[in-house]
Amino acid sequence: MPDKAGNQPVIDDEEVLAGIRKWVEIETPSPDGAAVNRLADIVQSDAASLGAHVERIPGRDGFGDILTVRSPWGGDGPGILVLSHMDTVHAIGTLSAANPFRRDGDRVYGPGIFDMKSGAYLAFYAFQHFVRAGLETPLPLTFLYVPEEEIGSPTSRQVIEDTARQNKYVLVTEPAHGGLCCTARKGVLHVDIKVHGRPAHAGSRHQDGRSALAELARHIVALEDLTDYERGITVNVGLASGGSFINVVPAEAEAKVCIRAPETSMLDDLRDHVLSLKPIGPDVTLQIAAEINRPVFPRGPGTVQLFEHTKEICREIGFKLGERHSGGGSDGNFTSALGIPTLDGLGADGHGHHTLDEYILFSSLAPRARMWVRLLETLT
Repeated sequence: MPDKAGNQPVIDDEEVLAGIRKWVEIETPSPDGAAVNRLADIVQSDAASLGAHVERIPGRDGFGDILTVRSPWGGDGPGILVLSHMDTVHAIGTLSAANPFRRDGDRVYGPGIFDMKSGAYLAFYAFQHFVRAGLETPLPLTFLYVPEEEIGSPTSRQVIEDTARQNKYVLVTEPAHGGLCCTARKGVLHVDIKVHGRPAHAGSRHQDGRSALAELARHIVALEDLTDYERGITVNVGLASGGSFINVVPAEAEAKVCIRAPETSMLDDLRDHVLSLKPIGPDVTLQIAAEINRPVFPRGPGTVQLFEHTKEICREIGFKLGERHSGGGSDGNFTSALGIPTLDGLGADGHGHHTLDEYILFSSLAPRARMWVRLLETLT
């Protein structure tokens, strides 16, 4: 990956912000396929105007479409995959009430601005720069925009993996945190537990009942106790429900559990443990399903080399790029697990993703845009 001197782009950070605002002001909650497609329409139109080859795969299961944008140069050989998601965790109406688009000093607020519309737009802006300047990158560029990353990419995972296999590098536009990119992420295991007990009147025949909720509560405590911060293991019982009436011993209960670990062997052991759980109380049954939602994103040698290359580019531009290992998952987990060098967290700097105080730092836009231009033009 030679670091040849060349393109020294003039970046208009106000123009960058205007583009980000255009995307942020189209609200795109993951479950609302029509809303996500309104942003896909804009991205498709803007990309086509730059001469890009655009492919749009219709969404399914209520989710939005999957958009693939390819540079008009470079042919079909292995190139660079830029991976972004269009969806956010915020409901329609957040923009008009809880977190309107606004600028306060260096902070620019808005739903999904940090995670990850600013990062997705920064990469698009870099592509636009090459087209405007009449320049080409050494490798062909593919931009993949998915509609449901925030809930695990259930309809786009196969497309992500198939597209990644056709490329040499993967760059993920997830947000930066404190100026750090991401070179490793934990794997994610999702567990569904259903408990079947026996109903009874809570007063006159309490002894005949077998409480599914009481059984579930015992397992919740045991599962949460598997958390081991020293080993990087976290267990979160995020949802639990059960029962029908206050005066009926609960016959049914269920919980959804999210388990994260930094190594594949740990994740496999945890899955085996959960699947082997047995009832604690009498006359109750358990129904358990466990699925690895995102594989471990390892800090492999290809990713390290890609990070060092990007770090040197940032040093030349004038800012220090650090790295971090994250407990959160991204679509980069899928590509890294395939052995493809993957660098994540290349979006704007800021804070508060998944909150109503989400913002980016305006001062990070120009340096990050320059980073994207230099990165795309120096990877070979």
